[in-house]
Amino acid sequence: MAKRTSILCVFIIAIMIALSGCVTENTTTGNQNDDITTVPDIKEPTSELKKFSSAEEINEFLKKSSTESSFGQHKMTGIIDDSLKESTGMISAPVGGVASDYSTTNIQVKDVDEPDFVKNDNKYIYLISENKLVIVDAYPAENANIISQTEVNGTPQNIFINKDRLVVFTQHYDYENIIAKYDYIPRSTYTQKTHALIYDISNKENPELIKDYNLQGNYYEARMIDNYVYFIVKESTYNSYYYDYGNIVVPIVRESSDTLLTSEVYYFDNPEYNYNFNTIVSFDIFGKENSLNAKTYMLGYSNNLYVSKNNIYITYQKNMPWNYYTYAKKEIFFEVIVPILPTDAAEDIKSIEGNKNLNDYEKWEKISERLEKMYNEMEDETAKRELMTKIAEAVLEYETKEQAEKQKTIIHKINIDKGKITYKTKGEVPGYLLNQFSMDEHENNFRVATTTSLWIRNKGQVQYNNVFVLDEEMKEEGKITGIAPDERIYSTRFIGDRLYMVTFKRIDPFFVIDLSSPKNPKILGELKIPGFSDYLHPYDQNHVIGIGKETDSNQWGGTSIKGVKIALFDVSDVENPKQVDKYEIGTSGTDSEALRDHKAFLFNKEKNILVIPIRKVEGNDYRKRSYWYGAYVLGITPEDGISKKGTITHSDYIQREDYYYYQSAYEVRRSLYMDDVLYTISSKLIKMNNLDNLDEEINEIKLPYSKSYRDYYW
Repeated sequence: MAKRTSILCVFIIAIMIALSGCVTENTTTGNQNDDITTVPDIKEPTSELKKFSSAEEINEFLKKSSTESSFGQHKMTGIIDDSLKESTGMISAPVGGVASDYSTTNIQVKDVDEPDFVKNDNKYIYLISENKLVIVDAYPAENANIISQTEVNGTPQNIFINKDRLVVFTQHYDYENIIAKYDYIPRSTYTQKTHALIYDISNKENPELIKDYNLQGNYYEARMIDNYVYFIVKESTYNSYYYDYGNIVVPIVRESSDTLLTSEVYYFDNPEYNYNFNTIVSFDIFGKENSLNAKTYMLGYSNNLYVSKNNIYITYQKNMPWNYYTYAKKEIFFEVIVPILPTDAAEDIKSIEGNKNLNDYEKWEKISERLEKMYNEMEDETAKRELMTKIAEAVLEYETKEQAEKQKTIIHKINIDKGKITYKTKGEVPGYLLNQFSMDEHENNFRVATTTSLWIRNKGQVQYNNVFVLDEEMKEEGKITGIAPDERIYSTRFIGDRLYMVTFKRIDPFFVIDLSSPKNPKILGELKIPGFSDYLHPYDQNHVIGIGKETDSNQWGGTSIKGVKIALFDVSDVENPKQVDKYEIGTSGTDSEALRDHKAFLFNKEKNILVIPIRKVEGNDYRKRSYWYGAYVLGITPEDGISKKGTITHSDYIQREDYYYYQSAYEVRRSLYMDDVLYTISSKLIKMNNLDNLDEEINEIKLPYSKSYRDYYW
């Protein structure tokens, strides 16, 4: 019997080695019982949206789901066309005491405004300086001065302006006394709230707060379309649960402290690792009667957002339920391994599994005995090895497909129309998204670029990129997969029927992808050059600007990251894109906020200016480097390439040796123009320079900024 047991162990170990490749994720959280009889069926994701009728129903749902989630107990101890012109930020205005043309925030989608901490019109600059709303009479520049400073409660995030209305989004931490359900005394609780403060700025010297919409949770994002503002607040059900000492608090929109609207809460019944309330609040910025609206969707943790004029797309990574990996072992055994076994053994095992008179423990005892018998009957050692090899290869193939299936992005499509919020549908695409520019809506299609990154046994890291075209119902219509193996996406830009995409590992492949036929997207051309681009911006129909980093090979055979690189690509010959010119700034360590935030990027083709904030590093010896903060002003044309027009700095410390100050308050973060004046903005200053002669400083305004960590240097 000892010999038979030993032989069986060898076979079982071989099977488990094959199976182990499929269970690559940590399964130590959640239920540790591998008894298959205790594993409930995995719920298939449903596209059916359901609505909770009460907070009690939400509580019951989360209690139930806590047994189906690896974090369940934590959850219940808590839970190039017109758009090109718009993106340049140029707006014409009547002449007469105001600028005739001026820049606005660099946005992704035409007519869908994005909030920022700096906004301007043709005369005034509005900005957040620490906890103050500051309004500057900025035109003409010679007479520019601060005309009002309004203290804002909480931590201001960013703003919108629309004629004589201004919205400030803030986050505020509150202590509140509440009486929990069935309690008898008020108890103090600590919570974070998001406020949308609406000011009447018809009198710029004395802005008047006229509305204070607020609700519990963290400010996520906002957009403004015409006169309607949409903002999203996220709140973990964990926090909501603890806020009221064990009772879920349904998101409530208040004005000041008065309750205005209790949000309706919607959900899907498929399980998630964690749940978050994603509350979309909309209102008319001019206070149109009955314009306030709110809908809450209980989803996974959202991480990217795209907004068109008609829809909001909320995305997050797909999570499998806690029992998935236990269930996967069983599925692999019966769906992959058993069919490979000798026919008689396979049939006997299927018969045992189908015996309803046996519990799961008894089934596995009989199956293991049948495996033992099968193995003992195989006298040919070569046949045994071939069987093991065949099983391992089959499991590896299954593993690869399943990992790709598990690593998906969920995309929820929510219709918006003059403040109305209506859930439409959802879709899934393999891989993960880089940022909002990985998505685009065009002629009723939704286009997505993703990176798939898998860890495959015997292969290691497997990485490639994909493009998907979804129809109006978020069903797959066309795709390209397997683009640029072993690389990941660094930047994408959808422009009309094309996608421009940059991937990177050692060199920068710049792809031109045709999306004119949604069912048949195809790669038109590819350009391989050193470096990479973090952000792509349209220049005109035939040219694209890229901003990123230059790279070079190092002495160890790897890749070294160098300074900031601005490149101009010619895509007129789509099959052979070319780099027209490039301009490099600084050495390794040089950085720009425009690499991470497109709102820091200022471009105007007609004025032939490209302005980006720069933290410049010079020198390769870290002990003797020089550091400089400011803005680079470049000229850029297809005929003349890229050239430096000048630089602007807000600091007297233009160069310092041996140390540098990190996140300096003099660091230029935004720039804008009114007519021929360039305004550069740091935490401490607004500087005004002549665009035709950047050395000519017209004026300077000191902002109400108190000394903080941003002033200290190392």
